[in-house]
Amino acid sequence: MENEFHTQVLVVGAGNAGMSAALAAHQSGVEVIILERAPKEFRGGNSSLTGGMRFPYNSVEDIVPVVTNMSEDQVKRLMGEWQPRYTQADFYDDVMHVTDGQSDPELLEILVREAYPTVRWLRSFGHGWEPRLAGADEADGSLSMNGGGGGLQERNFAICERLGINIHYETRARELLQDNKGGVVGVRALGPGGFVNYRARAVVLSCGGFEGNPEMRARYLGPYWDVVKMRGVPFNTGDGLNMALQIGALPYGSWSSCHASPQDLNRPVYSLPGLAKGAWNRYVYPFSVMVDVNGQRFVDEGEDFRRLTYAKMGRMILAQRGRMAFQILDAKAREHKVYPKHYDARATRVEASTLESLAEKLGVNSAGLVRTVKGFNAAVQPGKYDPLVRDGKTTAGISPPKSNWALPIDKPPFEGFPVCCAITFSFGGLRINSKAQVIHTLDRPVPGLYAAGEMVGGLWHWSYPSGGGMMAGAVFGKIAGSNAAAQCKD
Repeated sequence: MENEFHTQVLVVGAGNAGMSAALAAHQSGVEVIILERAPKEFRGGNSSLTGGMRFPYNSVEDIVPVVTNMSEDQVKRLMGEWQPRYTQADFYDDVMHVTDGQSDPELLEILVREAYPTVRWLRSFGHGWEPRLAGADEADGSLSMNGGGGGLQERNFAICERLGINIHYETRARELLQDNKGGVVGVRALGPGGFVNYRARAVVLSCGGFEGNPEMRARYLGPYWDVVKMRGVPFNTGDGLNMALQIGALPYGSWSSCHASPQDLNRPVYSLPGLAKGAWNRYVYPFSVMVDVNGQRFVDEGEDFRRLTYAKMGRMILAQRGRMAFQILDAKAREHKVYPKHYDARATRVEASTLESLAEKLGVNSAGLVRTVKGFNAAVQPGKYDPLVRDGKTTAGISPPKSNWALPIDKPPFEGFPVCCAITFSFGGLRINSKAQVIHTLDRPVPGLYAAGEMVGGLWHWSYPSGGGMMAGAVFGKIAGSNAAAQCKD
């Protein structure tokens, strides 16, 4: 006879969304088990690789209760260098702006309304935030989590251990178990010792998208996506999505787009929690001229703050010859301090005293690069350059334009950074309702089945605002866990 475990709420996936679901369910007074595919030493998921949560606040007074190790005076002083307020309307508009108005209005309304209360709820478990210091790379940044996503997750694991919530590692969910009415009553999984059945009153799927599955990337995202590198962990291979689709769950959202950002050309194939977080990000592009191997520009590098454009920039790079691009800057970039620290620590980098020499070292067409930079420099318009705001310092008469932060590239030494596209997570997911119940293709909830995190479809289309995914994971994780627990008491 196969091994079996019995619980009330079973959570599949131990990322931020799954942990939020587990804590909410436990807080409601029910027994919880978490299944995690990764080994314990690499636990944490994509959540461990990030730094912030995007949430609204109306004043400094909203920030004070959630920050750690800072007095109110210190917060006010820092906020003077930062955004004095970021309203629900701002959050909503940012998401609609980057998704070209395609984000599901109902889901987005829930996200922006519940974001701040969820942050306060997380704070009650000992999590905390801190304002980012003003800097070009984070000029419009959301608050950073204390210790980043890795710190958040390690606290979550410690909380689960303290509360007696069991986590079964190296356990891959393979099939949803159903009763004769179609309700979900558990999961069949493959653990270290073989197949195990986990029986539960309710199941929360929070095990990520299909970004770790080359076959699914090629099927849904298109050519070349099967060979891209991963900014995320390798464990999210679409298992939860496939299990749900097999029983009739309704796919929803943008299955043909994903979060994909500029990364160092020589970055590892994938990321793991705790190993050089953020070291391979190449996010200085808004202040650069970014060219292909022919030395031609192909995108408006300064369209907006990088936190509102970086998740679609990888797709632009993947479309170029050789599936690579090059960020070109001059000495003024260092004078304006636009570089994050890790650009020096780990970056694949070339420096030269002339553009011709730089092109030769990078393997870029020299005549093309010189011609592009010369045309760009001539197109730069007058105005005040300020990397901390949308300065409107633009170009005229060239295509594509550069909408902000346009400075001539004319002061040696010149620097070049070869970059590639790397996927973080896929946007396509399952349709859920306001209770985080998974919707069937028959347009009704699947009894006993909930979803949260990257498995939720409909929020993100083509692009994404930084910190939005972590916030959505916590919001809908909390909703899923609370409603799954309530079902157990019916």
